[in-house]
Amino acid sequence: MSCSDLSERESQKVTEALDDSLLSSTETWNIDMNLTEEGLKKVRVRGSYSETFNLPELKETRIKGPVHIDVFDSTGAVKTVVKSNRAVYRAEESIFELYGNVRVDTRDSTHLESEYLMWNQSENLISTPQFVYITTPTDTTTGSDFTGSTDLDNIRIRNYSGSSVINRN
Repeated sequence: MSCSDLSERESQKVTEALDDSLLSSTETWNIDMNLTEEGLKKVRVRGSYSETFNLPELKETRIKGPVHIDVFDSTGAVKTVVKSNRAVYRAEESIFELYGNVRVDTRDSTHLESEYLMWNQSENLISTPQFVYITTPTDTTTGSDFTGSTDLDNIRIRNYSGSSVINRN
């Protein structure tokens, strides 16, 4: 039986099914994606593979790593670099979820490490209920239930512990 043997109704169903499958998900290898706002590059995302779902009940891009994300300031300079094993991006909500060996590095040498991190891009906030390890040139901080800005200038940690170097000069 060939497609030409199908009735018009059956042929229409096949066409609709193919259209749905073509529009509902896509795969990309060696992804390199730029997110812009008002013509300015805000974020560059790179990964080894991605699968994008565009279904009524699921609209997201799953990125396998290593995942590398550059976050740019208003001048176009990289202000924060984020790395993880994998990520999920939900464009309608401007949210990234990062999983496995998550590391955030800022240009002022502040580093954050965790196994999970959610980044609300529109609010410039990152958070995790899980354990975090943060280092600066002078301090080490650990804890869980973390919330902060992407440049790690403003942070809040519950269940906090840490150490600091006090300069007595």
